[in-house]
Amino acid sequence: MHHELAEVLIQDQTVSLLKAVGLEDVKREKAGSLPYGQQRRLEIARALATTPRLLLLDEPAAGMNPNETRELIEFIARIRDEFDLTILLIEHDMKVVMGVCERILVLDYGVTISEGTPEAVQSDEKVIRAYLGVDLDDVAAQ
Repeated sequence: MHHELAEVLIQDQTVSLLKAVGLEDVKREKAGSLPYGQQRRLEIARALATTPRLLLLDEPAAGMNPNETRELIEFIARIRDEFDLTILLIEHDMKVVMGVCERILVLDYGVTISEGTPEAVQSDEKVIRAYLGVDLDDVAAQ
């Protein structure tokens, strides 16, 4: 009897998580047959099943097209708020970083060069030089 109850509870939690990540309609599909964006959502649902307080995402937008990336930004922000999570995001796509993050830490060859809000980091001269390859003195001279 306890085994059957546990199974029902697990199934209920699974369906609830699939709803939360927008995959309830494909719950009978094999993970490998899902489109790339849905596979990412499924990976996050698996992580959410452990009821984390901190979710680590390593380049979640890698290999995604612009539409998938836009949907991912909205999805991550919603999951963060809905599950009251802290998300540590490692990402090279600045649209994702600026669209999701409240605080940003910028590394250049393992050294912190900037830290703060998206607005502050985006306008930091060290970040512009390191990531855009732009020397602000050259720009001013033009």
